Amino acid sequence: MESGTAEKWGFRANEILNSASAVTVRGVLYTLLGNLNQDDPRPVIPLGHGDPSAFPCFRTTTVAVDAIVDALQSAKYNSYAPTVGILPARRAIADYLNRDLPFKLSPDDVYLTVGCTQAIEVVLTVLARPGANILLPRPGFPNYEARAQYDHLEARHFDLLPDKGWEVDLDGVEALADKNTVAMVIINPGNPCGNVYTYQHLQRIAETARKLGIMVIADEVYDHLTYGKTPFVPMGVFGSIVPVLTLGSISKRWIVPGWRLGWIVTNDPNGVLQNSGIVDSIKACLNISSDPPTFIQGALPQILEKTKEDFFSKTIEILREAADICYDKINEIPCITCPNKPEGSMFTMVKLNLSTLEGINSDMEFSLKLAKEESVIVLPGETVGLKNWLRITFAIEPSTLEEGLGRIKAFYERHAKKQ
Repeated sequence: MESGTAEKWGFRANEILNSASAVTVRGVLYTLLGNLNQDDPRPVIPLGHGDPSAFPCFRTTTVAVDAIVDALQSAKYNSYAPTVGILPARRAIADYLNRDLPFKLSPDDVYLTVGCTQAIEVVLTVLARPGANILLPRPGFPNYEARAQYDHLEARHFDLLPDKGWEVDLDGVEALADKNTVAMVIINPGNPCGNVYTYQHLQRIAETARKLGIMVIADEVYDHLTYGKTPFVPMGVFGSIVPVLTLGSISKRWIVPGWRLGWIVTNDPNGVLQNSGIVDSIKACLNISSDPPTFIQGALPQILEKTKEDFFSKTIEILREAADICYDKINEIPCITCPNKPEGSMFTMVKLNLSTLEGINSDMEFSLKLAKEESVIVLPGETVGLKNWLRITFAIEPSTLEEGLGRIKAFYERHAKKQ
């Protein structure tokens, strides 16, 4: 073969995919992990990624484990599942969500996905059309931006207001929207902010979306993981005001992110999503996608119906203790400030005061040096849309959390600007 013939090959990498992947949480954490000092004998403390299942104090209920075993041993769930999910699982999710809703969902309102990540992919793919735009929170969950970029769906960002408990800047939402806006995303309980929206604020969000003629995509993967003064209210409560697509999963509340079982639910008693073709498009998208494992679908009714309240209460108490530790210890570190004590999910956002530090000029630089010098991983805020902030997770063993925050304090003291 002659040299130089490779120039004639007709393929090359998808550059959009490469650039979209680089801004995800996983992509940034991979970079930080690559900067660790392999000679540091101390264990790495992961304050950047919300996966509590790695720690002994967070274990799923035996009800869930037994349900998986029963489903496997029954030999009923070894075949392909229907595109939308098996009926008993969809019925169980509808019943689970109906506990908090003023109207009744049916199994036909439920579509099973491979975790909440695939739910995001499906919904944004369904909404993508030439010229369309979607309104995303800043800070937010970067998978929305990555998927929007991949689908050629323009992302426009509205602010969450730290001085108002990370409420949505609804005036900003109205200013961003135009005739090509298709939806707005809210994440409640909040990732990355640890906030929980009140009933009144959610109602205002619904009324704003109705005024603009757009749907609300409600990411509720942390549903009911609240431990402050504000109870969790599902956005679906306002489905009669505005059509709502609820995204959820068993990953967080049952502490099984690796099981990859999520859902899309249409909260739409007025039938707007059906009449506009959105429902048919969701089904069409699922027809060319992967399904969650059938045996996990088969276990779902038992998991949702038989899990006792004391399991949830124990998880909430651990998170409440961890949130208290996190908030108190952060207040002892002069270079970071936490504007609001977290009330839900597993994260908090802290503002980085670079003027107190010598030789550190950005949140990414702070995170890279912290990983190298202290074997502590935190997520730079630019990943979630807020430059010179940090996202910290506290869903780890309380003693490990204290050690990690102690290492951050030592890091500050070593890099503090001399007075």
